Amino acid sequence: MTPDEYCQQKAAASGSSFYYSFLFLPPERRRAITALYAFCREVDDVVDESTDAQLAQVKLAWWRDELAKLFAGSPQHPVSRALQPALEPYGITAERLNEVITGMEMDLTQSRYLDFKALERYCYHVAGVVGLLAAGIFGYRDPRTLEYATNLGTAFQLTNIIRDVGDDARRNRIYLPMDELRSFGVPASDVLQAKHSDAFVKLMEFQYRRAVGYYDAALGALPAGDRSAQRPGLIMAAIYRALLEEIEQDRFQVLTHRTSLTPLRKLWIAWKTWIRG
Repeated sequence: MTPDEYCQQKAAASGSSFYYSFLFLPPERRRAITALYAFCREVDDVVDESTDAQLAQVKLAWWRDELAKLFAGSPQHPVSRALQPALEPYGITAERLNEVITGMEMDLTQSRYLDFKALERYCYHVAGVVGLLAAGIFGYRDPRTLEYATNLGTAFQLTNIIRDVGDDARRNRIYLPMDELRSFGVPASDVLQAKHSDAFVKLMEFQYRRAVGYYDAALGALPAGDRSAQRPGLIMAAIYRALLEEIEQDRFQVLTHRTSLTPLRKLWIAWKTWIRG
């Protein structure tokens, strides 16, 4: 199996909405974004699949060492080898890839966030930075596109947080800011025990409006001249926003259910967004 085939399998197996945005790209850009996505999956899986935080730290330290080898010209892992040809053409830097690992390390040491400022920093590391890297692969000429990419990455992560409240709670994780839980009268124990209430719905409506605000801010910052090149990001935005709307229409039944879109619907949204340009 070649490094590119390894990354392709990693991306396809995840069933992620991101995979559908890659389908319409030229081959060289598709290979680069698929390799980047595979890297993100590798380091995320270290945290998600490990029950031993110390072991996970060791594995993430291995990935930092592997990144050093990658930028020194001697990558070992299939994902690193697939990323190597994309580094210079698409402005992929060691600093940004290491920032992604920093976000994963936060998950090993923190299961609560006191306020949105702290959560926003986490969102930047695990998603905003990925948005910046992806924007470079898709191509841009106007630096304002980086503001779009950062906001869009945060919007995606906020959508994930809303969707995964129940799943995260079953792992004793609450990404909803603690001060906002208190403000809306929702004890953390209610989230952990999957107690759906009117107060919880109001809390989630607040989270929903914030996420929508980030989508709006992202699209408002995207310069018209870069819109065509950034269509893969717009496909992701359309799919994720459709998911967010589904959750809102279902009155935030996220404590016991995990809302998802069918592959056919994702493909339909992707195609419509691509031809719209």
